[in-house]
Amino acid sequence: MTVEMNEHDEPAQLDIAKLTIKLTETPKPLLDVNKLQFGANFSDHMAITSFHPASGWSPPEIKPYAPLTLDPSSSCFQYGGNVFEGLKAYLGPDGKARLFRPDMNMRRLERSVARLALPGYSLYIRPTIIATRPALGITASDHAILYILASPSAPFFQRPISLLAVTNAVRAWPGGTGGDKFSGNYSPGFLPQREAVARGYDQVLWLFGEKKWVTEGGAMNVFVVLRRADTGLDVITPPLDGTILPGVTRASCLALLSDPSFYPDTTLFPIERGFTIADLKRWSADDTLLEVLCVGTAVIVGAVHRIGFEGRDIEVPTYASEDPNGLGPVGRALRGRILAVQEGRETYKGWGVVCE
Repeated sequence: MTVEMNEHDEPAQLDIAKLTIKLTETPKPLLDVNKLQFGANFSDHMAITSFHPASGWSPPEIKPYAPLTLDPSSSCFQYGGNVFEGLKAYLGPDGKARLFRPDMNMRRLERSVARLALPGYSLYIRPTIIATRPALGITASDHAILYILASPSAPFFQRPISLLAVTNAVRAWPGGTGGDKFSGNYSPGFLPQREAVARGYDQVLWLFGEKKWVTEGGAMNVFVVLRRADTGLDVITPPLDGTILPGVTRASCLALLSDPSFYPDTTLFPIERGFTIADLKRWSADDTLLEVLCVGTAVIVGAVHRIGFEGRDIEVPTYASEDPNGLGPVGRALRGRILAVQEGRETYKGWGVVCE
């Protein structure tokens, strides 16, 4: 992919008007939706464009899904200069596809690209930008490839999950990249995740610092629902302090929880505040803890039923008799409203963006 230019031209901007489309000659058969696995199946096509410091962005292409060919010295291999996003498209009852709050994903992608000093622009849809400077040397890449994959996927975790709280590994730290959708944030967590599964847990609960602050559950944001001493419910999630990814689902949950019409039977008090594993133990012991939720694009809203810490489990109420996913009343309401907007059955503040 090249762009012709003379010595007086500015590097080309990304121009959707120059998009070319080449369709596959061997389309795959449609998959049984009941047999889909998250991230295991991909559409027949992908979108791709590349950036060169001299010529700028190449004309974008939609072409058959295929491997990429890269120089072995590319920055993405040597220094991990990769960022990505994850969003979903849903087919509504009107037959139209909808994206859920894609503007938030694009703003977060812009922040991630800026954090790594990459040249950047902006169905489980996975936009990815990789650093492709063909040389060794610890410096920001001035070459990049942007590509977009689409993967028909089943819901993630259709049951209550268990978390193992870990203190011997850290997902993110102040001043680092934990608040960006940076590939390097994820692979260091694979070993703790494997160890958690070996001990009978589904995911890791990431703790930070001497006080063991709760940060994220696997790659998901965490919420807790607590009974208040007076009336109503506190719904607490850790604040965005640079170690927490600003999730689109997280922001959507906070917006709904702040809307008095969302949960009219009980007053909800959404709070962005830090809490520790000791707080979780205390809340569980005194029956204050009503729900622990993990939220994210893949899972939407998932219930946590136990948390392992220092050889013992912190028990969390579950509601399997009331909900197939084990969600309590608040989690059930959040998941139901978000899914209704994603699927086009309801509208809310322009969150569902029709693809036309």
